Amino acid sequence: MTSLLETTILYSTPLILAALGGLFSERSGVINIGLEGLMTIGAFTSAVVSINTGSPWIGLLAGIVAGILLALIHAIATVTFNADQTVSGVAINFLAAGLTVYLVKALYDGAGQTPVVDSKFTEWAIPVLKDIPVLGDTLFNTSPITYIALILVFVSYFVLYRTPFGMRLRAVGEHPHAAETAGVSVVKMRYIAVLISGAFAAVGGAALSTSIGSEFSATTVAGQGFIAIAALIFGKWKPFGVLGAAAFFGFSVALSLTGQVWGLTKYVPSEILTMLPYLLTILALAGFVGRANAPAAIGKLYEKGSR
Repeated sequence: MTSLLETTILYSTPLILAALGGLFSERSGVINIGLEGLMTIGAFTSAVVSINTGSPWIGLLAGIVAGILLALIHAIATVTFNADQTVSGVAINFLAAGLTVYLVKALYDGAGQTPVVDSKFTEWAIPVLKDIPVLGDTLFNTSPITYIALILVFVSYFVLYRTPFGMRLRAVGEHPHAAETAGVSVVKMRYIAVLISGAFAAVGGAALSTSIGSEFSATTVAGQGFIAIAALIFGKWKPFGVLGAAAFFGFSVALSLTGQVWGLTKYVPSEILTMLPYLLTILALAGFVGRANAPAAIGKLYEKGSR
């Protein structure tokens, strides 16, 4: 049971981060289907820079920069040029997938993956708390990126609901023309929100290549960005809702992995266990998406001064 909880926490981390990134973008009214691509570029950059510098923290910072730059393309296309937000997000996914595979082959003599990241993140134990019976060593002895993800849930809630910036961001995503009349720059707020989504999603990607895993390949992200979108919808575009939804989907990933270790393949085909996170994603969306209230202006093109 401890290993199941530990694996759940581990695999929830990138989902929490990417979904929080999507939360900021979509709260501003910009759909971000490109979370998969943003995680991919973050995972690739973090792994390569960590390998070459020997520091996972420098790798993480480089991944954040790469995620912001890729998100900037999405912001320019959708906010400045009013391109279809879904199409732009899909293009971001294809761009990141193709670019990272090409660069891996170019950098490592045609190899399909990077070398092993020796300088990956290791667990941080929190004194006293880690000594709590039963769960202490699991909950409070984990990757620093997991702590970052949990802290960002609380920070995101505070920023969105307790600051003027958050109020303006939510106003832009609900009634952009009213926000414009009140003196809020819709374009500026949407740019900031999309860039935040790139940074957060890139950290989630870094978790996959330098914390959970120890290398980057074309299958490192493997649909986690799309599951993060599901967690965002399932969590009703709220930080703590996202946390709960990400934990649910992280549990499904953990169950698929530990189930094979426990020998469940004697009763359930291994392919079914591998498909479990994606099946639960589809079922969750089918059952709850109709009851989730998205920001009113999400996906709608905005032109200053128009109604």
